[in-house]
Amino acid sequence: MSTAFLFSGQGAQYNEMGKELYEEYDQVKQVFNRASERLGIDLAAVMFNDDERLHWTPLTQPAILTLSHAIEQLLKEAGIKADMVAGLSLGEYTALVSSEVFTFEDAVELVHKRGTYMDQAVPEGTGAMAAVMGLEAEVVEKICDEISETDYVQVANYNMPGQLVVAGIKEGVAAASEALEKAGAKKVIPLNVSGPFHTKLLEPAAQKLAEELKNVEMNPLSVTVYSNTTADKYADKEQVSETLIQQVMSPVKFEQMIRQMIQDGADTFIELGPGKTLKTFVKKIDRSVTVLNVENIK
Repeated sequence: MSTAFLFSGQGAQYNEMGKELYEEYDQVKQVFNRASERLGIDLAAVMFNDDERLHWTPLTQPAILTLSHAIEQLLKEAGIKADMVAGLSLGEYTALVSSEVFTFEDAVELVHKRGTYMDQAVPEGTGAMAAVMGLEAEVVEKICDEISETDYVQVANYNMPGQLVVAGIKEGVAAASEALEKAGAKKVIPLNVSGPFHTKLLEPAAQKLAEELKNVEMNPLSVTVYSNTTADKYADKEQVSETLIQQVMSPVKFEQMIRQMIQDGADTFIELGPGKTLKTFVKKIDRSVTVLNVENIK
């Protein structure tokens, strides 16, 4: 049996996420305190008090990473360890902490800065994202290519069969949404996000992140980590910086990555962090594997 941990990505956050675990377990409280100390912000206060800042990308990212990492500590204490790890976008950083490439504190600061750069990369109101249900990837790609000749839009996430996300400039996403509905999409849902993530429009964020990564110490991988960008495992720590720079402005190949993990022997997936989004994706990708999630005491 081969177990994979999957770490939640941005968008999974909700008020009071992790509160029950924080109040019940000292080691969870300690993880939160370490993150708060590094950022100079009381993360528990942001996460448990209906604070709007929880949905502000520079704080959303460290908040989700902190909770996901804290949950992993509880699983390890219970004797549950992963043979391989991965995450959705932001969750890949939690996976790299799990594999000891980054220290937890360095990762918390890194994703806070990453979130800041992503938030600043595109002027507010000029970019957009939309989820597309019920169309083949090839159809979505073709429509995006056609519309991009005038207004830029591309596939930003390959989540699961029949669910992709497109992103680009607002006009491009609007035109693509209309064309995708005409082409037979069951639904096209605008997403409430601050920018067109995982597109070339995020290149300014990638450049700033590249500078940040030069200052972060990286250790050899202690557990196999899979990348959203390549949909394959990292060969070594030397690949990490360049891959994370590309990740900000490249499509998230979540479905392809999960299929590769299954091919490499994963038969049990456990989502760690808020929500059950990744659990849902994996079930749709391959019904033969066991999929679980941990976000609270139950």
